[in-house]
Amino acid sequence: QVNLVESGGGLVQAGGSLRLSCAASGRSVTSSDMGWFRQAPGKDREFVAAIRWRGGSDFAYYADSVKGRFTISGDNAKNTVYLQMNSLKPEDTAVYYCATEPRVSVFRSVWNYWGQGTQVTVSS
Repeated sequence: QVNLVESGGGLVQAGGSLRLSCAASGRSVTSSDMGWFRQAPGKDREFVAAIRWRGGSDFAYYADSVKGRFTISGDNAKNTVYLQMNSLKPEDTAVYYCATEPRVSVFRSVWNYWGQGTQVTVSS
């Protein structure tokens, strides 16, 4: 059984930074794609970033809205994936979820395992 636990959310002013963590148990984070999604009140869950490990290299994918501001990374020794979020904007306010094992593509919110989510609030 795969279990994902997010942490690191909180309240931050616009322009600030946060680092989210997603600790995995049950298997290695590098054995499948890992992704971050977010869901704001009244909106659909949307793709934020994903990371894939192939042949000793990792490949990152980002939504246009966060490209250049967010960075996804993984630490195999800690079995944890991170989302470094810089230059935060009020529109980044949402519950952030990590996920693993995409069923269709990394960009679609159809994954086999999800964490419980962590709230990020950016004040203006």
